[in-house]
Amino acid sequence: MIRLFNLYIPTRLLLLILGEIATVCASFSLAIFIRFRGESHIAFNDEHAFFKIFAVAVLALVCSHFTEFYDLRRCSHPRDVSARVLMMVAFFSFLFGALAYISPDLLVGRNSFLIGLCILAIAWILWRWTYERLVFHPALRERVYLIGNGERARRIAEAIGERGELGMDIIGWAGKVGSNRMTSHSLDVVLRDLRNKRGLDRVIVALTDRRSMMPVKELLELRLDGVRVEDGTSLIEKVSGQVEVDELHPSWIIFGDGFRLGRMHWFARRIVSVALALTLSIITLPFVPLIALLIKLGSRGPVLYRQKRVGLRGQVFHCYKFRTMRSDAEADTGPTWARDDDPRITGIGHFLRRSRLDEIPQLWNVLRGDMAFVGPRPERPEFVEKLGQEIPYYDIRHVARPGITGWAQINYGYGSSVEEAKEKLRYDLYYIRNVSVILDLIIVFRTFRAVLLGRGVR
Repeated sequence: MIRLFNLYIPTRLLLLILGEIATVCASFSLAIFIRFRGESHIAFNDEHAFFKIFAVAVLALVCSHFTEFYDLRRCSHPRDVSARVLMMVAFFSFLFGALAYISPDLLVGRNSFLIGLCILAIAWILWRWTYERLVFHPALRERVYLIGNGERARRIAEAIGERGELGMDIIGWAGKVGSNRMTSHSLDVVLRDLRNKRGLDRVIVALTDRRSMMPVKELLELRLDGVRVEDGTSLIEKVSGQVEVDELHPSWIIFGDGFRLGRMHWFARRIVSVALALTLSIITLPFVPLIALLIKLGSRGPVLYRQKRVGLRGQVFHCYKFRTMRSDAEADTGPTWARDDDPRITGIGHFLRRSRLDEIPQLWNVLRGDMAFVGPRPERPEFVEKLGQEIPYYDIRHVARPGITGWAQINYGYGSSVEEAKEKLRYDLYYIRNVSVILDLIIVFRTFRAVLLGRGVR
């Protein structure tokens, strides 16, 4: 895997992205040759065609991410790939057409763009078909042996099984029977057998009790034989974007990479947060009176409500939101988590939550400095006290200023139980460990995509 912008990207996924950029460039270059024929060299020289084609490729890359074209789990069947390609080409043509209407200089010739779209639709399907055959070919995949007997080992096995673009196949699992191919022997015997076998590429160690079970000598022999030996905690961070909590050692945090929370870094993030908050405040300002009117017509009570939340370094602040529940929602129950199809949510409240419009007032919290635009979602003090007692390392999330959106929100959504809060913490710790301005911008982009697709809302 390659680390880019503090994100671990599978090499095969990066190959897919580069191949699709090349496909776009080649498709529109061919369209210019077809359109201008013998005079194509004039078009390339006089109309800055190379720069325009590259700009088109970047726009196509953005559209691909927006339509989740790189999520191989959503495009596992050839019919799904063809349908997603046609949908993406339609979305791309509409977006580019709008930009070309505003700035006609983006076009090279009159009809080359339409020709390029036709070529691109066919070329994209062929490239994805070729890529699928290559990335899932047995000869090009890593043969992995998993050593572990706990929750971390199970999560690693699930992540590898669900993400084919990682290029890994588990050929055995010592410590727990997980499938027909997996075995359960003593570690010494298993590793001696593995050393005598050929074709093993990687051994993943995810043991719960390392002191009494770690087969150091056998692992060292495998490592010297060219087999890659990898720690399960580091691997699960790379493949799932999470930091394992239950089996995390303090030394991993103290001596490991990441968790660089310098002043200059937070200053740069603060500038980005304020800029985004001001921009969205201006854009959403015309909708505020209409939202307020709908809330008043939908139920009795105030338009806005404020709620205590725990922020940076455990400080409590008031978080503002548009009211989406009845004004007496917690009169009888006290503080409780919101649930799917919560009966306390009003009719207009469902719409506001689905569209995330209820969070517009939090832009004021960002401008005040209580929150950042990106960061761990702030929890209520009543929940923080309970979760801090039941979940190890929960208070680490308070070293970062809380955000309107975050890494946990785009990957998991909202939590309504201790177990779900623990799952979110795994993502929050990954974000704090790998935080960067570029990662923040990626989270913002994926948040807008989730809002438009109506996902991750409760």
